[in-house]
Amino acid sequence: MASMAAAIKNWLLGLAALFLLAAGGLAAQAAEFSVKRGINLDQWTTWPDESRWNEADVLLPFPEWRRTVGQPELEALRGIGFDFVRMPVDPSPFLSAQASRLHERLYDEVLESARRIQQAGLKVVVDLHLIPAGGNRSIGMGQVMDDPALFDRYVGLVGRMARSLSKEDPSRLALELMNEPVTECEGAAAGAWTERLKRLHAAAREAAPRLTLVLAGGCWGSAEGLAALDPAEFGDDNILWTFHSYAPFLVTHQGATWAGDFIRYVNGIPYPPHAVPAPEMERMLEGVRHRIRDEAPWSRRSGMLAYLDEEMAKLDTAEKLQAVMEEPFSVVSAWARRHGIEPPQILLGEFGMIRQEYGGEFVMPAASRAAYVRDMIDIAERHGYGWSIWSYGGAFGVVEEFESRKAEPDVLEAVRNLP
Repeated sequence: MASMAAAIKNWLLGLAALFLLAAGGLAAQAAEFSVKRGINLDQWTTWPDESRWNEADVLLPFPEWRRTVGQPELEALRGIGFDFVRMPVDPSPFLSAQASRLHERLYDEVLESARRIQQAGLKVVVDLHLIPAGGNRSIGMGQVMDDPALFDRYVGLVGRMARSLSKEDPSRLALELMNEPVTECEGAAAGAWTERLKRLHAAAREAAPRLTLVLAGGCWGSAEGLAALDPAEFGDDNILWTFHSYAPFLVTHQGATWAGDFIRYVNGIPYPPHAVPAPEMERMLEGVRHRIRDEAPWSRRSGMLAYLDEEMAKLDTAEKLQAVMEEPFSVVSAWARRHGIEPPQILLGEFGMIRQEYGGEFVMPAASRAAYVRDMIDIAERHGYGWSIWSYGGAFGVVEEFESRKAEPDVLEAVRNLP
């Protein structure tokens, strides 16, 4: 009976979307919302245990950045040259029974946070930003994507969030329906994301006919994932299409323990790598090889050593490095031309370079981070795309690092000095 009820509900939702489209209710005009230069705010810094999500003083204010980032800090972002903020919102508390008594309050908190950003003279993308479960939380990206009933609840969450935001000025606020959907990058599983995204889109559009919706492809929100979508299937001009790029991953994620079993052993490679004299670079790479030989699982060592050499060979000249960084943009640009998508409808939602891994000792030189950000901005703006740096604080922090300590000013100065 439950499965039949869910099927009927999904059929009715699709029928409602078709009715709105036929009536001209689905985005009767192109997007009013447009952005150029942005920054991602933090999601969590304390990462509270789910067992305490029923405690108001643990979850509120929400999102957690409001405890340390006030109007002066938001207005400072505007003064640096940003025109919008991408505001990650963790959907897991909205899906957790542990936080049920606070659910309505959390929707109000998101709306209040978005309004505070707008009061600082910035536009805002409210970004529904699932992360992996485990440790101190039971619900995350994997559970939402693997459990049909939980995905149904996520669709409902998207609709409820859209309704909460629906009366905001559509030229000042947009809603992103899911951050970096974790799907296969090829085959039938990759194609299944389109049907799921259509459900999310229909729920949000029914609840908020005027808001610009931000849609990503599968495959972790990559350029290839976006290129697998057909915009015609959504019948909506009021959309920003988004993708993320951290190319070259070998450099941007050095030391990240959560990003796979190889990259955690890599550190000390500056940007751009080809600018370092060969003997100095060889000493740096030998340090990486030493860590792999000493710390990596025995069965993986030879493969990791070979992979390190292969990846470095892609970056050893300025031309090769440029090609690696340009490739995601070329994929998106080709897709956009095929489907008649104009450059202002495309958002590079995340890019950046790690400063320091949580608990790690290596700190990426500030000059390397600033140089990388300048180069990525140059590529994005030559294509006519808006962009937002990851992120305000934390491991990739450009304003703060950890525990509200100030990060080096180099990246912000690079933004401030943009033409």
